[in-house]
Amino acid sequence: MVGLWAFAAYITVIILWNVVVKRGIGEAMLIGFLVVAVFGGADAPRLLWAGITAAATEEVVFAASAFVFMGFLLGRTGLVDRLVDMLNSLLGRLRGGPAYVSTVASALFGTISGSGSGNAAAVGSITIPWMMRANIQPRLAATMVAGNAGLGIAFPPSSSLFILTGLGAVGSLVSAESLFLSLFAGGAWLLLYRLVLTFVLVRRYGIGPVDADHIQPLRRTFAAGWHSLLVFLGIAVPVVLTTGSVAAALDRHAGGGAVDAVSIITWIPVLVILVTLLVGRRHLPRGGRAWWALLGEAGPRFGVIGAVLFFAFAASTVLGELGMGAELTELLSRIEAPAFVLALIVGVIVLAAAAPLTATATMVAVGSVAFTALVTAGVSPTVAAVVVLMFASTEGASPPGAAPIYIASGIAGVDPTRTFVPLLLWYVLPTLLIGALVAVGFLPIPG
Repeated sequence: MVGLWAFAAYITVIILWNVVVKRGIGEAMLIGFLVVAVFGGADAPRLLWAGITAAATEEVVFAASAFVFMGFLLGRTGLVDRLVDMLNSLLGRLRGGPAYVSTVASALFGTISGSGSGNAAAVGSITIPWMMRANIQPRLAATMVAGNAGLGIAFPPSSSLFILTGLGAVGSLVSAESLFLSLFAGGAWLLLYRLVLTFVLVRRYGIGPVDADHIQPLRRTFAAGWHSLLVFLGIAVPVVLTTGSVAAALDRHAGGGAVDAVSIITWIPVLVILVTLLVGRRHLPRGGRAWWALLGEAGPRFGVIGAVLFFAFAASTVLGELGMGAELTELLSRIEAPAFVLALIVGVIVLAAAAPLTATATMVAVGSVAFTALVTAGVSPTVAAVVVLMFASTEGASPPGAAPIYIASGIAGVDPTRTFVPLLLWYVLPTLLIGALVAVGFLPIPG
């Protein structure tokens, strides 16, 4: 059981280094990687090199950085503002309209940001001050934004989707393309729950509609911001080229393997960045010095996500070499329990990893094991993959280590610890329950 002990030590060290010692999550991931390698004993040097080599050649490390830069540009050019303005025109007259807009905007932006932290920063920077102006308590505003930050993970396309289907045990049974409709349905259940939760909170806290002076007619916001919808072309084009009849036609006319040459996880952020640069060019720097300052502002975000993903992949490789996957699968196979109970156990395992890690790192660390355990329990591969992603969508809401909690709390100016209990009760535990209900078919999805 060396692999399982190594995994337990890995999670423990990350939590202690990040939460207790209060060092950065990137540094915590490095320490965790080194600790895992130590469990290899005399083989530790080889394991270290194997982990570093695997991480250095992983496409997702580049793609995740591209997703981060994409989210940064979308916020910087004001395109997120335009999207929220249109939602405000539709929902602002409702009681608690900003809360509903924040929830829906998190789902929309999450599909293209691929990052819970980026989602909390981009959407929260707009909707938290707006909610506070609408007399929503700062603590409640921060809780909502952090609770919804990972919502995009449960909607396609997301970087976590591509990472999960890129794992050998998963990719051999399901593909990213085949999961799109099913994952959308799973995400819809989570979004529906959050909208119901928002309805309850609005009534409980006596939240009213947005001041009429702050609501513009839809025709005006659409006229001013319709071009912001063009960013979704960056998603649509790679998806269309790699699915259905278009993909079949490409393979026929361009030769076998043409579709495989189009990497969705790479091209979605690249194309969205290009569209953003074109559509939002008026809000971008003009000179070289201004561009250098802009890149310098974005730089720290790359450092965090790059370090986290690099060492997450490296540690995952080492854990695989130590046999953690096989050991955990064997352990779970010994549990004779109904599918619903087993799904809850798998959910707890994913949540334990998601609390200190990003969703992408969680997929690398435990995605394959969680998927295999569900399939072994009789859950269809498609549904199992969706359920794992639904569990991982708690990335932003899992205290104490989830970065979106601190981002949202910082924007709202509240003590992050005041959001921990509401996040667990309103977002984490219900997501666990909803995922388990999807696994057993009580909440149906295609597949």
